[in-house]
Amino acid sequence: MAQDKVSMPASTAGLTRYFDDVRSKIEISPGVVVVLCVLVIIAAVLLHMFAAIPTA
Repeated sequence: MAQDKVSMPASTAGLTRYFDDVRSKIEISPGVVVVLCVLVIIAAVLLHMFAAIPTA
């Protein structure tokens, strides 16, 4: 009688799988991202040094 159990298939425990079938039309290499970040940091430092409003 104990062997009359119905076994259910293994589930993914609520996890959703996403596939990389869709590719973006814009692709940026990691090197370009690093260079852009460095340029933004340099611009922020320069603005902080030279565009500061003097206080009285």
